[in-house]
Amino acid sequence: MQRRMRWIKLGLIVDPHKKKTVGVSHVSVPCARHLRDDTFRIYYSERDGQSRSLPTWVDVDIIRPDRILDAADTAMFSLGEPGCFDDSGITPTWLLTHEGTDYLYFVGWNLGRSVPFRNALGLAIRPAGQSQFRKYSNGPILDRSIHDPCFVASASILVHSGYWHMWYLSCVRWETTPAGMRHYYHLKYATSADGIHWERTGKVAIDFASADEYAISRPSVLATANGFQMWYSYRGDRYRIGYAESRDGVEWTRLDHLVGIDVSAEGWDAQMVEYPCVFDHNGRRYMLYNGNRYGETGIGLAVLAA
Repeated sequence: MQRRMRWIKLGLIVDPHKKKTVGVSHVSVPCARHLRDDTFRIYYSERDGQSRSLPTWVDVDIIRPDRILDAADTAMFSLGEPGCFDDSGITPTWLLTHEGTDYLYFVGWNLGRSVPFRNALGLAIRPAGQSQFRKYSNGPILDRSIHDPCFVASASILVHSGYWHMWYLSCVRWETTPAGMRHYYHLKYATSADGIHWERTGKVAIDFASADEYAISRPSVLATANGFQMWYSYRGDRYRIGYAESRDGVEWTRLDHLVGIDVSAEGWDAQMVEYPCVFDHNGRRYMLYNGNRYGETGIGLAVLAA
């Protein structure tokens, strides 16, 4: 019988009211890379004075997560040239290391006319021995297509059994509402031989559970001995964190009732929890996540109870 998880919240590790690196607000969509001992580099985005997301990082000791050990003093790389897919913002979404090379996948932002914005996925690469990430190309590696008509965004990527697997946000439509334009996106699946050129069939991984849901985003996938586990954000009124399992990474079963993390009674994550990044370290499982208002109140850390 499947057991409900229990996540112990360890508090804020990036508080935008106390520490900002390259922006003025919001610290959104964290992902982690182990550096040494208990030190991790947390990649995320901050918004500048024009509300453009910029890629940045801080180093933290996850055993003492209230201490920032180091931080970026400039954006990791610049926005795209006018007209490019990332000319209005860059949000890191996933980092993996394969054969000594770091691959940082990011969401590029364009402002829209008929709709507020459009996203696509880009890639920055850091070969072994180098200190800086460089964009793989001026154009996206994944964009809207016959399978993804409006845009693509946040993704989780694993190299497993000799192949690259991606679970990604796919926007399927916009709808006019009294409050303005509303996007509808869920999660789909793609594969690749090199992490750059991707094959898509329109296969849905995590679909809407009800008519009230309209946004499923930021998957975080781990491979296990029995298959795959995924954490993600989903929302009707407010974002919550969900959970799913799969034997093959293609067909998934939503098990949101087992996720074991929710909003707090008060404080920075009392309204929303979203954008999870789940990783293992020294036999423990950790989760980075955002709270109220899409990262305006900070990045938190939780650990799975033993």
